[in-house]
Amino acid sequence: MIICRTAEQCGQADYGWLQARYTFSFGHYFDPELLGFASLRVLNQEVLKPGSAFQPRTYPQVDILNILLQGEAEYRDSNGGHIRAKAGDVLLLAAQPAVSYSEHSISDTTPLTRLQLWFNACPSRENSALQRLALCDTKVKLLASPEGENSSLQLRQQVWVHHLQLDEGEQHTFTLNGNRAYFQVIHGAMEAMTPQENAAMLQCGDGAFIQQEKQLTIRAKAPLRALLIDLVA
Repeated sequence: MIICRTAEQCGQADYGWLQARYTFSFGHYFDPELLGFASLRVLNQEVLKPGSAFQPRTYPQVDILNILLQGEAEYRDSNGGHIRAKAGDVLLLAAQPAVSYSEHSISDTTPLTRLQLWFNACPSRENSALQRLALCDTKVKLLASPEGENSSLQLRQQVWVHHLQLDEGEQHTFTLNGNRAYFQVIHGAMEAMTPQENAAMLQCGDGAFIQQEKQLTIRAKAPLRALLIDLVA
């Protein structure tokens, strides 16, 4: 089963220094039926003006995955952790409730544009406090996984996050680990198909809930960049 969630259906925010689109309930945007999906708690698409910042704040016990699409960022935590990142980098912050974190858009001219995902962390699992990898031109790249396989970032949860870059007409078939997945189009257009020939068309900014499927085929209708989030827990 594929259930689409278009960009227009998402929550919206415009604070001047920050523009955001929320897939699930977040901040002022609340929908009691959209509090997350399995262990995926947050999926935000955000743009921060040059020089703007999220001041130090604490988070629940979650893994925060930031995919930087444009600009530069600096992250600090109250334990002394510090890292800078730029477009093309993927960062994973293993948030701890007693630690505060800040984020700054450090370019003088270019907005910081990113996707941010939160996953509920299993309290019995540990990973590094701050991890980073650089995206490459690979058609399909595993960004994060429970064991850090294939040089991916290591999550504290049974989740696999894949990044796709397909040319028009190309396709890729995923075999899913769990019975639920979420698909997010970053840019381009695509068709998602199940083995039962259920199909859905998605455009830039659209997402889709995938339920009770073991395989999913993605066909690019235009040059495509997207995420597939495979959720066991």
